[in-house]
Amino acid sequence: MMDTLDIRKGEQLALVGPNASGKSRLAAAFAGRSGAKYITFRDSYGSYGDRNFFMQQRWNLFTLEDDPPSAGEQLRREAASADDPQASRHRLDELIALFGLEKVLDKPLVTLSSGELRKFQLTRALLGSPEMLVIDNPFIGLDARTRSQLTKLLTALSATMTLVLVLSRAAEIPPFVTHVIPVSNGVAGEKMPLETYLDAVLPPAVIRLRDVTVRFGERVVLDRLDWTVRQGEHWVLTGANGSGKSTLLSLICADNPMAYACDIELFGRPRGSGETIWDIKRGIGFVSPELHRAFQVDAPALDIVTSGLFDTEGLYRHPSEEQYACARRWMAEFGIADLAAAPFLRLSSGEQRLCLVARAFVKDPPLYVLDEPLHGLDEAQRHHVKALLDRFCGAPGKTLLMVTHYPEEYPACIDHSLTL
Repeated sequence: MMDTLDIRKGEQLALVGPNASGKSRLAAAFAGRSGAKYITFRDSYGSYGDRNFFMQQRWNLFTLEDDPPSAGEQLRREAASADDPQASRHRLDELIALFGLEKVLDKPLVTLSSGELRKFQLTRALLGSPEMLVIDNPFIGLDARTRSQLTKLLTALSATMTLVLVLSRAAEIPPFVTHVIPVSNGVAGEKMPLETYLDAVLPPAVIRLRDVTVRFGERVVLDRLDWTVRQGEHWVLTGANGSGKSTLLSLICADNPMAYACDIELFGRPRGSGETIWDIKRGIGFVSPELHRAFQVDAPALDIVTSGLFDTEGLYRHPSEEQYACARRWMAEFGIADLAAAPFLRLSSGEQRLCLVARAFVKDPPLYVLDEPLHGLDEAQRHHVKALLDRFCGAPGKTLLMVTHYPEEYPACIDHSLTL
């Protein structure tokens, strides 16, 4: 097992295994090294009150005989007791700014939230400038927003030091981790590259981008983007106008010729390995504002929806009755069955958008790429389509990538996010 304890420069490590698997014992071996610091997040409030702490102490703050220390007092006290107090105080100021602790310095320790407590404990650990930080259960008990904030903080730290995270689930591993040691029944496995480990324990990758950069002249739109979307995941993609969302979708759907110069895999197949654009589109149900603007086919709405079976903007073959029946069923699902004979270009913008969303679903693809699917819909239609997204994208094996600027449009099935 000692061979697995070797960490090379630039590596960031996760110890992953079920409860009682021996992760903490292995973490203690790391922590015992010179220059290493160990943190375990069990929502402990430090030394104050440990002897007589009771569950209601946080809510009975003013009944305590002694004034509890504030977070700032505790940190300043530890900085002052360092071998080099001046350097330690300077380091403390840097850490307070890094973790955004200014607003909690005057709070008593027992009133800190779980997220605030994580930042406080990280600050204490980093005051001594350790070479390695071993963190046990960093995300335990945190809500999604606080987990995201902590991940960003740890990512920033990983640029300057080695981190070893102790985790119970593969899904908790943050992207900056480079290698994983699986732990089971007290035995540590071999150190594995992160991608190799995740491919072994998680569902297969539907989309994988490695170090993808896209430039238009001097303007960098995507900068060394690494991103993996796995089967059954439901992602929301957000970002300001011009942040690269449409460019990213065009790479995935093979509408952008730059896709063939990038390291992109779709359904496990590298881009440029001989597949045609129709091979790529066959597994994707797609809708976007750009598609809507470009869709100038004045055919009956039923033909527009049916054309999704062939990934064409119009019908260039005669569909079978079964194919027409399939399109009618989807139009009924989206509440537009009565528009089947209506010319597409004479429909309202909202009705057109519903036709195009139904067109994305008609072939029941494994991957839905929906860019602003609720754009232009009234309130009742938005609620109806959101419910349908949850119903159909929540089916086993269905993967969703949705772009929207409005959090209220997220379907309940969303479980991952990427902000550009």
